[in-house]
Amino acid sequence: MADVAWIAVDWGTSHARAWLMRADGAVLDRRSSAQGMGTLDRAGFEPALRALVGDVLPAPVLACGMVGSRQGWAEAPYSAVPCAPPSAAEAVRVSGTDLDVRILPGVKQAKPADVMRGEETQIAGYLATSPGFDGVICLPGTHTKWVHVSAGEIVSFRTAMTGEMFALLSKQSVLRHSMGDGWDANAFAAGVDHSLSRPEGLAAALFSLRAEGLLDDLAADAARARLSGLLIGAELASMRPYWLGQQVALIGADRLSDAYATALAAQGVPCQQADAEDMTLAGLTAAYTQIYGEAA
Repeated sequence: MADVAWIAVDWGTSHARAWLMRADGAVLDRRSSAQGMGTLDRAGFEPALRALVGDVLPAPVLACGMVGSRQGWAEAPYSAVPCAPPSAAEAVRVSGTDLDVRILPGVKQAKPADVMRGEETQIAGYLATSPGFDGVICLPGTHTKWVHVSAGEIVSFRTAMTGEMFALLSKQSVLRHSMGDGWDANAFAAGVDHSLSRPEGLAAALFSLRAEGLLDDLAADAARARLSGLLIGAELASMRPYWLGQQVALIGADRLSDAYATALAAQGVPCQQADAEDMTLAGLTAAYTQIYGEAA
């Protein structure tokens, strides 16, 4: 590991992911840990980092995500929209350690109130790899972000808790008895269409999944796919001002991004897609270059 020039870290609530980086931007190794921000107090971050990448320290560390929250290792105050995605100039250096650890801040919006931590680095990565992009970036996930980007700045954004709602409803509600593990594309499309045309009927449509399972033997895989479609359709209905008539880019895991792309394509909205890990690394690499200069 003598070639490790720096360490890129995406430190979230439940997990920490680290990439050992060569000076030319190549990834030498990927590592992960279940010691996310939610499991640590402030004194626990350095030991957790050393346990994850101690063999290549004291290489400099550049991190994003919940590690910079008020409950994290060091608070990196939010940048307010409209703003460019936070860069090295806004990074906070962690004190009280002999390690060179810097944390990129998140982004906040006053009205309507909203915040992001981690996604802004993916946005920075997308803008670095797609210069001149103007439109909307959607980041599907537990808390999906819809971000209006223009002239290299985050103009506004909204968050939908669709992923968390899907997890709660499919695993902890009465609907859990109706859920399978597979997928039914037609059932997903039907759910999206129902919620887009009648979003006010979401609560009743959700219970119909349980009733149809009991009375009409609705297949468990179809129930799961329609649940996803109903929730994503309701999200698209509420976010229509963001995607209607806009150029849309999706940054996320393939399976979930594909679902959003399918739902948007049915509305005549084509999407560009980018991998979340690739964009995180591109954003962190851009910030690293701002701090330490171009790779040799």
